[in-house]
Amino acid sequence: MDVISEFPYRVREIEHCLIPLSDGTPLAARIWLPESAGPQRFPAILEYLPYRKRDGTALRDSLSHPWMAGQGYVCVRVDMRGSGESGGLLEDEYSLREQEDALEVIDWLCRQPWCDGRVGMMGISWGGINSLQLAARRPRALKAIITLCSSDDRYADDIHFKGGCLLLESLGWSATMLSFLAVPPDPLLLGEAWRQRWQERLEAMPALAGIWLEHQVRDDYWRQGSVCEDYGAIEAAVYAIGGWGDAYRNAVPRLLQHLPGPKKALVGPWIHKYPHIAVPAPAIGFLQEARRWWDHWLKGIDNGVMDEAPGTFYLQDVLPPRACYRERPGAWVRTAGWPDPQLRRRVFSLGEAGLVPERADLERPRRFCSPVTTGLHQGRYCAIWLGPDGPTDQRRDDAHSLCFDSAPLAEPLRLLGDARLDLCLSADRPCGHLVARLNAVAPDGQVTQLSYGALNLRLRDDLAEPTPVVPGEPMRVVLVLDQMGWRVPAGYRLRIALGTASFPLLWPAPELATLTLLPGPQRVELPAFEGEEVPCPFERPQGAVPEALEVLREPGPRRTLEEDVASGEVRVRIEDDLGARRFLDHGLWVDQRCTETYRALPWDPLSVRADIRWRSCTGRDDWRVEVDTRLQVQADARWFYLETEQVARLDSQEVHRAHWHQRVARFTA
Repeated sequence: MDVISEFPYRVREIEHCLIPLSDGTPLAARIWLPESAGPQRFPAILEYLPYRKRDGTALRDSLSHPWMAGQGYVCVRVDMRGSGESGGLLEDEYSLREQEDALEVIDWLCRQPWCDGRVGMMGISWGGINSLQLAARRPRALKAIITLCSSDDRYADDIHFKGGCLLLESLGWSATMLSFLAVPPDPLLLGEAWRQRWQERLEAMPALAGIWLEHQVRDDYWRQGSVCEDYGAIEAAVYAIGGWGDAYRNAVPRLLQHLPGPKKALVGPWIHKYPHIAVPAPAIGFLQEARRWWDHWLKGIDNGVMDEAPGTFYLQDVLPPRACYRERPGAWVRTAGWPDPQLRRRVFSLGEAGLVPERADLERPRRFCSPVTTGLHQGRYCAIWLGPDGPTDQRRDDAHSLCFDSAPLAEPLRLLGDARLDLCLSADRPCGHLVARLNAVAPDGQVTQLSYGALNLRLRDDLAEPTPVVPGEPMRVVLVLDQMGWRVPAGYRLRIALGTASFPLLWPAPELATLTLLPGPQRVELPAFEGEEVPCPFERPQGAVPEALEVLREPGPRRTLEEDVASGEVRVRIEDDLGARRFLDHGLWVDQRCTETYRALPWDPLSVRADIRWRSCTGRDDWRVEVDTRLQVQADARWFYLETEQVARLDSQEVHRAHWHQRVARFTA
């Protein structure tokens, strides 16, 4: 990244500012203001998060917001109620209260002497999702948004359920938020009131996993805040950005297809990070691209940003499978929209000869029942902490799956979009999961995962309404795999691998079901891209001068697999050590680490256990806070059992202890 220190405008920072809400709750903000020789007002760009502006996002904020302020925008980073130095309590993610607060913040921005009444919103993940939600509320001042690594569908495409199957990421994120929200406000900013605010927050801490598990189908709880319920509600211009290495890649093409107003879309090779600081490379000049967007929609500058092709996508070269890559070679392509005439659906059959590019029926039943521990090499659902989270060689999972291979490709194949399976099958139990992977098999036998999908068979017709699974009765199943962008070399074979489990990605069905692929037509459509490749349309990444830090302990993420040969139990251990660092300008130090342990017996779906532990420490030379958080989850055929504990200490003295025991009925999960 090129570090820039000189800008068209000088930048003045307001380190801590309180925005009053109508109910008396103050929200804490950090503001970067452009300065001019005479009186001048500027558009405002809002980023609205629960992740602590003081330390949680301070490093990335220092790279981005001063840079944009230097271009003539007021950049405002606000902590939601119940987080950072803000008042109030956070009850849940994406609540109506969260949206109402943001509407008040936008109104407050417009009443400031430095704001010209035009506002944009920008954010990644939580901030990207609430940018869409606020756009759907249509405040008059909100003219445009940039939503990154976000979702338009809170049930089907967030961290909670995938095809109606419970994601273990939902449990992990619940524990993460329990830890993040327990970090105290900074006494330097809040004064003597910090202790009382921290204590109130600890006593009202929400155990989110239990809330989310109460809603195992796509009910009104999930519809609230899912902008896919009414794309037409969004009038602001939307730039949707994602990465192929991110769990949230599916929403970008959907937004490009369904939003009725001005829109653009971009997907690169990245994991869950902003594109100017993301891995794997190539990173891009995201801030310059954002400036072009804001210049057009907030300043009315005719710079041609909307004359370009609406969609820009990176096609990754297939490489030998590794858990993480620093760089992904490939090529950029552009589309006129979504779907695009350059995309052609190629139909393959799952037949007796494997995966064949013509219509060929399956002639005999094919049964498959994967061990519960199948999926160990699929990687993590959402790669956030820069660890070894990607899928590795799929051969070991393929050995427990029903596989259909193509002949070696005679010429390279470019894939852009989603693969769709249309199958007819039956189950021998009144439940079951179908997991499908699209893989590329190298001439030397290594297997790279290209995409995957999962489906709870009880929700095969409607994610909102269960349909009984009648043992032995045929079921037609349509399974859409995740969006992808690849360049597959000639000589590789394509493989469809069908299984019944993916651990620890998904919590298994309560019974071990054998699925039977029935004789007759069994199809998969693949999205072949037939357009031209283009030179990289973006500048080199830039950023402002980074926050001054002292690294006290380097981050050290790890992921290990263990097998107890005697019992057969498999354990997955994920260590997300975020390291320890001190902020040199104000002296606060932060130390955070998490360990997630998931265990299961291969042939017992009721043996799965989750144990997630966070330790968060922060302080200065004269005070120290430690918060230990633990979430344990197990299940039988009828219930989920959740045990959550949190202990907070100030200067080694315990000041708070909370314990939650929750039992939640299994409806479909």
